[in-house]
Amino acid sequence: VQLQASGGGLVQPGGSLTLSCAASGRTFRSYGMGWFRRAPGKEREFVSAINWSGGSTGYADSVRGRFTISRDNAKNTVYLQMNSLKPEDTAVYYCAASDGSGTYYDVGEYAYWGQGTLVTVSS
Repeated sequence: VQLQASGGGLVQPGGSLTLSCAASGRTFRSYGMGWFRRAPGKEREFVSAINWSGGSTGYADSVRGRFTISRDNAKNTVYLQMNSLKPEDTAVYYCAASDGSGTYYDVGEYAYWGQGTLVTVSS
């Protein structure tokens, strides 16, 4: 599985961005997908996850209510809609795919990783 994340950029506090992650492979619809981020000087952390069908999602406390994860299995793509962005959301965002089909919160559950896209929230 190859993953290509896009959509990052510079946005002002309170603004919005939508990240996309395009996946290769005909079995995309069977993968649980996730978004993680790494801020400067910090460890990689979980952001959000979605199961194979999109019927189950999970969020970190820090983003719940502001971010929304979704997927389009026909397009082999998972999205992360980010609203009300804060400076502390600044990070490189990575999408990841699991061999399992569930909703996973731990980095160890993910076997495949994209290259990351930088999100900078600053005025």
